[in-house]
Amino acid sequence: MPKMGESIMEATILEWLKKEGDVVEADESLVEVATDKVDTEVPATHGGILKEILAQEGDVVQVGKPIAIISTDSEEVIETVTPKVSTTKIEDIEPVLDSVDRPISSEPLKNNGSPSVSVTSRNRFYSPLVKSIARQENIALTVLETIPGSGKEGRVTKKDIIAYIETHTATPVSPAVAPVVTSIVPTPSPEPTPISGEDEIIEMDRMRKIIAERMLESKRISAHVTSFVEADVTDLVIWRNKVKDEFKKREGENITFTPIFIDAVIKAIKDFPMINISVDGSKIIKKKAINIGMAVALPSGNLIVPVIKNADQLNLLGLTKRVNDLALRARENKLNPDDLEGGTFTISNVGSFGNVMGTPIIVQPQVGILATGSITKKPSVIETPKGDTIGIRHKMFLSHSYDHRVVDGALGGMFVRKVADYLENFDIDSTI
Repeated sequence: MPKMGESIMEATILEWLKKEGDVVEADESLVEVATDKVDTEVPATHGGILKEILAQEGDVVQVGKPIAIISTDSEEVIETVTPKVSTTKIEDIEPVLDSVDRPISSEPLKNNGSPSVSVTSRNRFYSPLVKSIARQENIALTVLETIPGSGKEGRVTKKDIIAYIETHTATPVSPAVAPVVTSIVPTPSPEPTPISGEDEIIEMDRMRKIIAERMLESKRISAHVTSFVEADVTDLVIWRNKVKDEFKKREGENITFTPIFIDAVIKAIKDFPMINISVDGSKIIKKKAINIGMAVALPSGNLIVPVIKNADQLNLLGLTKRVNDLALRARENKLNPDDLEGGTFTISNVGSFGNVMGTPIIVQPQVGILATGSITKKPSVIETPKGDTIGIRHKMFLSHSYDHRVVDGALGGMFVRKVADYLENFDIDSTI
């Protein structure tokens, strides 16, 4: 399992693109895996014959652990990567499922750290993912044995156990082996949602579950406060309308408002560097690099946040190229895990959905996120040397959510005001 990002330590096997006995070429896509950041294909490191698959679909594998053996011209290669045999009792692996007596097999551990052991009298194998779901849903082993499996050799897959959960009531786990709650104040269980016969039940996909977990985690960690500023971006709109056709003809791509917003944020961060920080316990980590995350809506409706690394070293043209590249690859599911790492501040363009403003949730471990609303025409008071007058201006709201543990209202408010100043004072004679 290759390393796919500095903070990614494991990945889940989604689908093998080859089967045992198939001929594979070096760098040919061999398996699709999922991390908590992105789904990606893993290429074969060598050409040869896929001798053995060590990690099954649904297994969670640590980075650096073998997941398959490829036989090349030298049989010694197989011997060097074959895992050492060791035995592990099932009691050490799945304590929640130990309520039923059963014979224990001592097959060797596979290289993903999961034991290939018998867990039922019928010698059925359950992947770590299936066992984890069973524990979470309090499904006893006796019940798990009755679930029909659609996988290889009748193996129960994730789809099988989810289908069972949707149509059956899980058998409670014996109190003797139920997990002990050690927290002083137990977390209240949500009230069951009433369901009628006309309702449709939709299982969350993996990315939606991750998003839900991350959003709740951020709200638990950070004290969210949001400040709002309305900016007059008339000159900016006039400039973009003037250059967009020529830019499209010359570069073959569009220039949107997003890179211009990012450029203003970068300048404001340089003015207020204590926005570009993270928190580690009681310590504040002041970031030297300015890495801007940009929220991108996917066709599925989910959001993903690719990161422009060292954004302060790019001019407006460079930012435009990076924004277009990341947005395109995000929508085509072609991002690399490294594209999603290391952000220090995030921008979310809610105006692209027609929203005038929003209260975005901070991306951990950052302490600030800026939402840019839609640009609309409004009657506005215009100050002139000869007195005030009313005219039609292009205006937008900027919403800055920040972590009040380390960013006070003065700093959070001055920062978003500075971003608005840079947008309002945009040089209409700029070239790109």
